[in-house]
Amino acid sequence: MALKATIFKAELQVSDMDRNYFQSHSLTVARHPSETDERMMIRLLAFAFNADELLQFTKGISTDDEPDLWLKNLHGDIEHWIELGLPDERRIRKGCNRAKRVTVYAYGERSASIWWKNIEADLSRFDNLTVNYLSPEDTNAIAAMAERNMSLQATVQEGDIWFGNEEKTQMISPETWKTAKG
Repeated sequence: MALKATIFKAELQVSDMDRNYFQSHSLTVARHPSETDERMMIRLLAFAFNADELLQFTKGISTDDEPDLWLKNLHGDIEHWIELGLPDERRIRKGCNRAKRVTVYAYGERSASIWWKNIEADLSRFDNLTVNYLSPEDTNAIAAMAERNMSLQATVQEGDIWFGNEEKTQMISPETWKTAKG
């Protein structure tokens, strides 16, 4: 018998000063049985960083054909492909060929820097790719905020984000390892 996904509900209030975007999102997040609280909360963080009315969670961890999040325009074209963790070069290449923009939120204390060192040269040719690194201190702090019903606030300014709930707020400054051109 297959294990079922655990359903989480999140009310996410986003104030993005960089993009002049202010919106509340009622999100339903299906956490795959193999997914940790840390990864699920990074999905919510990535949503907050890139919030848009058309941004969607995908099947993500359970499929190779879709990223963790994507933004499709009204014609069905992929505008933004968002990956979490340490995807392989083929997966990133697929995203870069299918979407206008691709963002990777890498995390993992030792493994992320080794992954980046091994893949950086292969990814340098993709002008539409941004790679950001999230520190273990930040990802552990937001993982501790995971609850079945969450009320979260996110304020984005100058590339940083203040992400939190009623009890705690974590200031997160992703380290940019690669920036998309243009």
